[in-house]
This record gives sequence, C-alpha cells and structure tokens, in this order.
Amino acid sequence: MTKNVYFSVKKQLRLFAQLWVIVLLFAVSKANADWQLNMREGVTEISRAVYDLHMVIFWICVAIAVVVFGVMLFSVIYHRKSRGAKAHNFHENVFVEIAWTVIPMVILIGMAIPATGTLIKMYDSRESDLDIQITGYQWKWRYQYLESGVDFFSSLATPMAQIKGEEPKGEHYLLEVDNPLVIPVGKKIRFLITANDVIHSWWVPDFAVKKDAIPGFINESWTVVEEPGIYRGQCAELCGKDHGFMPIVVEVKSQPDYDAWVKQQQLAQLEKAKSAEKRWSLDELMTTGEAVYLKSCAACHQASGEGIPGAFPALKGSAIVQGDPAAHIDIVLNGKPGTAMQAFIDQLSAVELAAVITYERNAWGDSLGDIISPSQIAKLQQ
Repeated sequence: MTKNVYFSVKKQLRLFAQLWVIVLLFAVSKANADWQLNMREGVTEISRAVYDLHMVIFWICVAIAVVVFGVMLFSVIYHRKSRGAKAHNFHENVFVEIAWTVIPMVILIGMAIPATGTLIKMYDSRESDLDIQITGYQWKWRYQYLESGVDFFSSLATPMAQIKGEEPKGEHYLLEVDNPLVIPVGKKIRFLITANDVIHSWWVPDFAVKKDAIPGFINESWTVVEEPGIYRGQCAELCGKDHGFMPIVVEVKSQPDYDAWVKQQQLAQLEKAKSAEKRWSLDELMTTGEAVYLKSCAACHQASGEGIPGAFPALKGSAIVQGDPAAHIDIVLNGKPGTAMQAFIDQLSAVELAAVITYERNAWGDSLGDIISPSQIAKLQQ
C-alpha cells in the first residue's frame, strides 16, 4: 500500500512539473505575443509608473504564492499519514503568531509605499497647459476645449453593415469615430470628466487614464503624451444597450499641427453659425436631414422610421411628425424626460436640427411640405 502511494505521488509531481513547463513555454513564446495578457506600458510617464507598480506587486504575489504553496506541497508529501506522520497538538505559539502578523504587515507596507507615490502623481492635475471638458452621452462623447472654444461630439464611425455582419469587419472595428479628440504632444492636458445622462467611464489604456463620468459631478484626470499617434479606448461602464458602440479615439499631434487644427475647427464653427442665416430649400434640407437622421436617429427609430415595437416609437405616420411643428421641434431640441429620447439642442447645429426635423416631416410618405428654417432653430438655441 505504501509503495502504491509513493508511485501515485511521484506521478502527480511529474505531471505537475510537466504542466509548469508547458505554461512557461507559452509565456515566453513569440507566437503568443498577440495575446496581450499583461497591461500596456503606454506612452506616458504615469502609464509606465502604473505598469512598473503592477509588475512589482505581481512578482511579490508570485513569490508569496511560491512560498505558501511550496510549504503546503512539502507538507502534503513529507508529512502524510503513509509515512507515519502524526499531527502535533499545540496552542498559543507566540513566535508563530508574531511572525504571521509582522511579515504580512511588512509586505503590505512595502507594497503601499510605491503605490501611494504613484497615486499622488496620478491625482496631481495642477498647472495644466490645456483643459478639456469631456461629457458622456448615450452613446457618444462631447469634447469642449475651454481655452479655444472648440466644441464637438465624437460618435462611432463603424458602418452598420459591419455591425450587422453584412460586410467584413475592419481593422479597428467598433474603435473608430467620426471626430477624434485632438491634443498636442508633450503638453499637460487636464480632463474634466462628467456625464449628461447616465454613468459612463472614459478609458484610454495607453494613457493610464480611466475616470468615471457621473452626471452632476466632475472628475479630474490628466496626461502628458510623449509620442504623436492615434490611441484608442472605450467607455468602461455599462451605460445602456449601445454601451459597446461608444469608443474613444485620441489623435496626438505636434504643436504646429495642433495649432492648425484648432484654427480649422474655429473656422468650421463660424461657417456653421453663418450657414444658419442662409435660406435653405426643401431639397437641401432633405438631403442634409437624411444624413443627420441616419447618423443620430436611425439606431432607435430605424431608417424606415418604423421604430422598434415596445422599445422605440415609430415616427412614420406618428402624431409628433404629422402634428404641430412647434411640438416636434420642442421634443427634438429638449428631449422627453423619463424616456430614451435625448435633448439634441447642444448635440447638433441649427442647420442639422432644422434639416432633420424637416426630413422627418417629409419622409416615409408623410410629405407635409413643412420647412423648418435653421434661423428659427438658431433663435431657440440662444
């Protein structure tokens, strides 16, 4: 019986050793580099500090695991009943009690010191070169540059055909937007993060920035990106049915390129304001309105205007679309409390709002002939 137990334990140890060899081979294999099981080192001083802290804590945990499980394995093998081992009865061993109190305390203090230093750096958002307010909406981000007045929304740009499986998925599937956040390289950027509706979370792994966006509350974070490029992230909070369609793209430019981009954005905003004064024809509004509708409204109300029964009401033939234009304008601009209908007064320009309302009142066979002028909307936005 003792001999059988010996060979059984020996076999288990051999299997255990073989398993660890396989694990180590996979860990160092270049073929598995794309697994990306570890954190990213990132492109900022803070991201590297977080990575280094993570690795220090990881190896401390590995060392603890090796010691603890090593002692357990040794005890199981060499103090088993088949070897004639007998349990000892003892009580209140002062040395053991001091040891298992002091050793963990020393380990925790040793872990807390570097962690505290890193956290202090992460929360020091003073003396920023640029302040950007980030507001989460279902399901898009709004970026407001507090110094230059640049203000725009950033929405998912992945085509619906890819999402529905009608086309092959692109390289950056669900991680591409129409308007990326643009920041200059080597400057301290302070992010003021909040939300308009529900809780979101602004997360860019390469910056080691992850902050909750909470309605009525502003969280701060910051970064100094050292390398120009495009960096991607996502909303990291379960914020509704389209949570997975809320990516973040940050484009880091050189200072001259960033300055040129700011001027371009400011000119574009002036052009948008001027375009509201223009007299628009029905055909022009319908063309623009269809594009706005497909981008901002079709996800809920469907391209056909028939909505989703039980979830989102149909616009085609509805009392809102066929009724008083003032009521239609009010619900598009100010939303409807208690429902998923958002307020678009700040999300769209006067031209886009006028065009999409005009489109809804004349599409899908409704054809009321109503024209909502951008100048009329511009007055309501003031």
